[in-house]
Amino acid sequence: MIYLKTDEEIELLRENNLLVSATLAELAHHIAPGVTTLDLDKVAEEFIRSHGALPGFLGYNGFPNTLCISVNEQVVHGIPSSKTVLKEGDIVSVDCGTFMKGFYGDSAYTFAVGKIDPHTEALLRVTKEALYKGVAQAKPGNRIGDVGNAVQEHAERHGYSVVREMVGHGLGHKMHEDPQVPNYGARGRGPLLKPGMVICIEPMINLGSREIVFERDGWTVRTRDRKPAAHFEFAVAITSKGPDVLTDFGVIEKALNN
Repeated sequence: MIYLKTDEEIELLRENNLLVSATLAELAHHIAPGVTTLDLDKVAEEFIRSHGALPGFLGYNGFPNTLCISVNEQVVHGIPSSKTVLKEGDIVSVDCGTFMKGFYGDSAYTFAVGKIDPHTEALLRVTKEALYKGVAQAKPGNRIGDVGNAVQEHAERHGYSVVREMVGHGLGHKMHEDPQVPNYGARGRGPLLKPGMVICIEPMINLGSREIVFERDGWTVRTRDRKPAAHFEFAVAITSKGPDVLTDFGVIEKALNN
């Protein structure tokens, strides 16, 4: 069932998602060669708790950490570890969630560790562009398929592939609500977008094949061909005036440029 939010509830969701953005901006100052993914997880947990929220992922369906951190060929749901040390040229998707005042925040950003190769840099750029293409279709009267189709067309036009098994979702009192939001699909298909819906649009785009593998830890998803994958995520409210992005990548990119 799709739960439509009131204006007041959307503002609480915005508060959560802005805190997620601020957390990712804080992590931008720490992502560097030699840092472990567990180091980043500890920074995020302390930052979230110090701002009056709880880590949204910690304990969710048994997940053991604050962040999902996925490096290079890992697509999503990587578990932070003291054994995973970032190195120059890596890319790292950081997916973060918060829980505060009865609502969740959820967003992801893929960071470059130092200088990355041009092919991977292009993958990150196009994946982020695909996210914005999807957001532009998140308006009343359109359907979920319009969002997914916009993401898919942009990614595939540049020669990349779209993960099918993992999708975006609704967001509210629960981390994952209806409707599912695939990053592929046909225009004019799927649930109708209405004011009051809040959805997470999160392209997961692979440099090579779209095929994925679930690792033995029960969480980590990687590309079958071990080529890099990128992941960016916005929380978006559907309003009568169009899409209202509740996430702020601006604070992250400001931190990266300082």
